[in-house]
Amino acid sequence: MTSHYSRFGVVGGGAWGTALAQLLAAEGAPVRLWAREQEVVAAINAEHRNPLFLPNSALSPSLTATADLADLAPCDALLIVVPVPYLRAVLADLPAGDAPLIFCSKGMEAGSFAFPIDIARDIATSRPHAVLSGPTFAHEVAAGLPTAITLAAANPDIATAIAGSLARPHFRPYVSTDVIGAEIGGAVKNILAIACGIVDGAGLGLNARAALISRGFAEMTRFGLSRGAQAETLAGLAGLGDLVLTCTSSNSRNFSLGQGLGRGEAAATLMADRRTVAEGAFSAPVVAAAARADGIDMPITDAVARLVAGEIRVSDAVQALLSRPLRPEGR
Repeated sequence: MTSHYSRFGVVGGGAWGTALAQLLAAEGAPVRLWAREQEVVAAINAEHRNPLFLPNSALSPSLTATADLADLAPCDALLIVVPVPYLRAVLADLPAGDAPLIFCSKGMEAGSFAFPIDIARDIATSRPHAVLSGPTFAHEVAAGLPTAITLAAANPDIATAIAGSLARPHFRPYVSTDVIGAEIGGAVKNILAIACGIVDGAGLGLNARAALISRGFAEMTRFGLSRGAQAETLAGLAGLGDLVLTCTSSNSRNFSLGQGLGRGEAAATLMADRRTVAEGAFSAPVVAAAARADGIDMPITDAVARLVAGEIRVSDAVQALLSRPLRPEGR
């Protein structure tokens, strides 16, 4: 087994993919990034910047971009940073090889209720798989600000090798074998960030936001434990850590989407105006449906799903949550 990876490719040229590529290329290491948008590829190669998705970050000259997935064939590890709805198609087009796939996208696939790792097991069965998840704003990672994150893989040797290859003085991966917990934490926190943004946009106050974070974490924990996640993962960087970050700042795409909903703007209009994806908007109806199928009570998640679909108003959602029967806090 490879003990160190040095030729990284990044699949996805959005803000997070670009930030990860810059992290790896900052000291002059060659990194190849695939982007769907030709203008992103051209700007990275000619100007060393990504004006569409990470406009204020200067990029290393050792970071080069391509629109052809075949150009990633020489890479010995691939970071996959593609929104979950498009993940299956992109994985099917990857060049053949045994480079590990490190999934950095968060969410569940509609219909199948599959997480990124599950999709990879269907399509890229021979490759090692890992998940990178935690409290990370892309612009801060690109700027070299201190960051800690979870690197989860079922094989602890693979997890250790990938974490050691990604680590930088300002970027600290913590190793875990709980892939399920890392993926569930990342998916659910995006939904809860929309809910907290709604609270902020509607002017419901900091008490309400703190309550929502706490009760939302209870939902995340119920859902995660029911699917085999470990409690310490959900209480760690990939769960509670990421939840706190994205539920308290308008730098979060999900939080800012929620702010717009809280002000009474239509979800369809808000999402149509965005180049960047608020992953929670896609995850909410999928996670809500999966929870119903499993008999797991997730009222906040369900409310966000209905708000994003335009089925209810914010005032209706708030009233429904506040009028639920009183119960012990642990439920």
